[in-house]
Amino acid sequence: MSIPTEPIGSLPRPSALQTALTHHAEGRVSDAELARVQDEAVADTLAHLEKLGSPVLVDGDQRKPSSLTYPLTGLAGLGPDGVVIPYADGHVRQLPVLTGGPFRYQVRADTYLRAARTRTTLPVKQAVVAPSALSLLYPADGISAYPRKTFLSDLANEAEAEIRACLKAGAHRVQLDFTEGRLSLKFDPSGALLDDFIALNNTVLGRFTKDEQARIGVHTDPGADLDSTHSLDVDYAELLPKLFQLTVGNFYLQLAGEPERHRVLKTVADQLRPGVRVFVGVVDPIDPNVETPEEVRDRVLEAALHIPVDQLGTCDDAGFAPFADDTSTSRELAFAKIEARLRGTELAAQALGL
Repeated sequence: MSIPTEPIGSLPRPSALQTALTHHAEGRVSDAELARVQDEAVADTLAHLEKLGSPVLVDGDQRKPSSLTYPLTGLAGLGPDGVVIPYADGHVRQLPVLTGGPFRYQVRADTYLRAARTRTTLPVKQAVVAPSALSLLYPADGISAYPRKTFLSDLANEAEAEIRACLKAGAHRVQLDFTEGRLSLKFDPSGALLDDFIALNNTVLGRFTKDEQARIGVHTDPGADLDSTHSLDVDYAELLPKLFQLTVGNFYLQLAGEPERHRVLKTVADQLRPGVRVFVGVVDPIDPNVETPEEVRDRVLEAALHIPVDQLGTCDDAGFAPFADDTSTSRELAFAKIEARLRGTELAAQALGL
């Protein structure tokens, strides 16, 4: 395919996995049995994407409890009353809060990647949580004997180690999930929090070579959970100029669900620098209607009016189920939308004479 196209990450879990997760939480399913069901879900996800003709695969986050909290699994020194993320439909997600240090990842995403790569010979990308998201774990009133500066240093080291491990494990791309970027402007309209996020992420990204940065990307969206968003009402134009300061080679942008796509694309064009690729979202995970290949084609052609074709790619707007308990989108619907993205991107490439 002459226009690169990639999934973002998470996919709805099969019903057998949803049941196993519930029973595991109740103590009725062992760790080993849950791992077996998760492995089956990964195998099915990879096989389904391969059958659709996806040139790049993901494991669908079938082993992650959420795209935000997977490194914390089993971590001591956490309290329940962390940052609250409110969604437009009224539901909330709440992060834990750190109560002690030192901070260390308990699970790294390369473990998911290595397992997935045993199941396929096709390229596999790996999504990881951005360090900026995990910086929200630190309490506003501080931690005795564990200053915020020390925490951020530990966090940067852990994030770097995870990205390096994924690159070493053969990731086609390592994608930082930066959904908190737009949300930060809701928490702090002055932009100071966003500046802190960009600086922290660049502290980590700056430790990689240009060649390594070319294999790293960042994904941003206004949230996609239980068919709702947390920051779609924040003007994209406030985020994009700072987003493009991140030293990565690839940007994955939610766009299909954006009400003013043309204006967003003009802003992207103003910020675009040589040597980077912009993957534009062409299907919307929280829209229950399946886009037609022709609709996708037209969205790609619209983007090509602003972004040079050799710097253009396509993606889904967001993951389809970033939290394991999200059953608002069926697995069948998610795969149908992915197929529309693949077919529509092909049609756009043909229309562009590629």
